[in-house]
Amino acid sequence: MNSKLKNATTDFLFDAILSLETKEDCYRFFEDLCTSSELKAMSQRLLVAKMLTEKKVYTEIVKETGASTATISRVKRALFDNDTYGYTLALDKMAEKNGQL
Repeated sequence: MNSKLKNATTDFLFDAILSLETKEDCYRFFEDLCTSSELKAMSQRLLVAKMLTEKKVYTEIVKETGASTATISRVKRALFDNDTYGYTLALDKMAEKNGQL
């Protein structure tokens, strides 16, 4: 875990996110918190991570998401080369919640 990110302010943000109960709550909070471009970029990266775990090729990911190859490469590094496994953790929990194990 990146110790540069771990602090009381980031903990406060994560506590706020964890307190949200519905997608509508999330839409309302993130609309206030982020610009639409920031939210679209985060959403795009998560979708890229999902597609990479599904063994999709770069050209298919670019076509479907509009992500640049640089973004895809960055997500791929985070997905497969980092020891945080944040994307994997989130995608696995989403699959578990949706009964897709």
